Amino acid sequence: MIGATEDIPTRAAGLDARAAELVRQAVLGDLAGRVVAECGADVGLVGVPDRADRPGRMVLRHWAGTRADLLHDLEVPIGTGLGGRALAERAPTWVPDYRAATTISHQYDDAVHAEDLYAMLTVPLVQGGAVHGVVYASLRAVVSFGDVRIDSVARLAAAATRALAGAAAWCEEPDRPLPDRPPPAGLTPREREVIRWAATGRSNPEIADRLGLSCHTVTGYLKSAMHKIGVRNRVELALFARDFGLIGRPGQLT
Repeated sequence: MIGATEDIPTRAAGLDARAAELVRQAVLGDLAGRVVAECGADVGLVGVPDRADRPGRMVLRHWAGTRADLLHDLEVPIGTGLGGRALAERAPTWVPDYRAATTISHQYDDAVHAEDLYAMLTVPLVQGGAVHGVVYASLRAVVSFGDVRIDSVARLAAAATRALAGAAAWCEEPDRPLPDRPPPAGLTPREREVIRWAATGRSNPEIADRLGLSCHTVTGYLKSAMHKIGVRNRVELALFARDFGLIGRPGQLT
C-alpha cells in the first residue's frame, strides 16, 4: 500500500506532462490552420525548436495550405531564412517577394519555389525569454504586407504564445495558485467529470467507455459545458480545467 501511495505523485506528474504536450501540439497545429483561415494567407507554417541536443535551429513541424512537401520538417538554423531571422531578432519580419529579397539568405529557395510562394511574413513565438517557435504567413503573389494583416498574424501568435507558456507552466510551476474565483456556476457534476477526462486527452469514445455513457451523450455534455464556460475548443478547455483545478497538478489527484 505504501508503494502504491508513493506512486500517486509520479502518475499525477505524468498526467500533467501528457496534458501539457497535448495542449502544445494542438496550439501549434491549430495556429498554422488559423493563419490560412483568418489572415488571408495561402500557406501557414509553424517552426518549433529542435531537440535539446541540437540547439540553435528549428524545424517546420506544422503546416496548412501546402501543395508539395519540401517545406515539411525542414530544418532552419536560427539566423537563416526569414523565419530564422525573426527568431534571431525576436521581432516580426516580412518581404513582399521572398525570391527577390536581398536581406535574407536563400538556401530554402527550392522549397519556396515548389510552393509558388512570394510574399512572406514571420512572427516569433517568444515570451519572457522562452522561445516557442515562429509562425509563417505566406502568399502566392507579390504583395506588401499591410498593418491589418501583420496585426492579425501577430494577434494569433500572441494568443498561441500565451497558451504555450501556460502549458509549459503546468510542469515547471506546480505550486502556482488557483484563480481566486470558483469555476463558473451551472456546471453539473457529470459535466465536470467529462471536462476532466477531455482535458487530459481522452477522446469522446474513450470517455464514453470509461463513464458508461454513449458517445452522443458525452458529446452533448461537452458542448453544454463548453458553452457555459465560454471556451471554443479542447485547447481552451484544457487550460480552463488546469486553472480551476479540475485536473491535478503534480502530487495531487482531483
